Amino acid sequence: MIPLFDMTRQYENLREEILKAIDDVLLSGKVILGPAVSEFESEFARYLNVKHAIGVANGSDALVIALHSIGIEKGEKVITTPYTFFATASCIVRNGGVPVFVDVDKETYNIDLNQVEDVLKREKIRIVIPVHLFGRSVDFENLLFLKEKYHVKILEDSAQSVGSEGKIGNKILKSGTIGDIGIFSFFPTKNLGAYGDAGMIVTNNDELAEKCRMLRQHGSKKKYYHEMVGYNSRIDSIHAAILSVKLKYLDEWTTRRIEIAKEYQRLFEDYKLPVKYPKVVETGYRNHVYHQYVVEFENEETRNRVKEHLEESGIRTALYYPLPLHLQKCFSEYGYKEGDFPVAESLSKTTLALPIFPELRNEEIKEVVEKIKESL
Repeated sequence: MIPLFDMTRQYENLREEILKAIDDVLLSGKVILGPAVSEFESEFARYLNVKHAIGVANGSDALVIALHSIGIEKGEKVITTPYTFFATASCIVRNGGVPVFVDVDKETYNIDLNQVEDVLKREKIRIVIPVHLFGRSVDFENLLFLKEKYHVKILEDSAQSVGSEGKIGNKILKSGTIGDIGIFSFFPTKNLGAYGDAGMIVTNNDELAEKCRMLRQHGSKKKYYHEMVGYNSRIDSIHAAILSVKLKYLDEWTTRRIEIAKEYQRLFEDYKLPVKYPKVVETGYRNHVYHQYVVEFENEETRNRVKEHLEESGIRTALYYPLPLHLQKCFSEYGYKEGDFPVAESLSKTTLALPIFPELRNEEIKEVVEKIKESL
């Protein structure tokens, strides 16, 4: 079997370091917001070159708390993409807001910033949540342009894009640090993954950082004294210790993911297969860190045939995402219908995620592509 993702290979390489990190936490007896958490927060903030990093229980909570900290009002509209994980939109609803979906770009699969501007021209909207999808950065300069021109608050959903980069002028920056506030997920399958749920909020804004720290701990600065109604959402000390171990290897793993993407690309080109794949473009910075390697086929029938043949051959794949968010039953009250966002709807029918993780071997990549060739 060739898995879509395999965390056991990585664990075999890091087992002694990880076990020591866990043992150190348990021996310290400080397992709730202890030194392991503050150390990882500091390390992650340095990695991103951002002032504040606030560890929370998971990426979904990170979105809810970050949006809460911005001060979203009941019934307020928030722009986001329909082609992403559910939590990107559910955080708006959970905060009493209304999601305003905007279609995605057919090349990058990220939210189409030109269409975002069209909406901002028509409506007074204060908050935008762009997603750096599958590890590919949204255009930083255009995002900053919208932020400054329309005075919108930007909450970056960087759950899938830790380490991805972009340019503003001659400056290279990391995703999650361009807007007012950003979030990350450390779900086990992420490029930087814990062994359970964990997340992070990052910001350069002192006021937002203070609010997020309060909100993650029942809205209090001092125990039993609550300034607001918050959440119980703290990153686990053991996960933080494990993530500190893994953070040291993140750039190395990212380099390998890019190498895997190049190998897929070489094989697709050699075999001249009718597959649209995410091309590796030499930009001088990592605009794509390949959290997922998602390819696109001519139509749904072809996609499904390829998926079935790969599964029968012991090769695991996944559909990201089989039903766009605007068509989800729980969002039906907002009046969206099929045909509203044709690019997102088409991608839900034609894309397929192939195996990718740093320990994936080149012979396994070749087998995947050969099986695709067979089915085509």
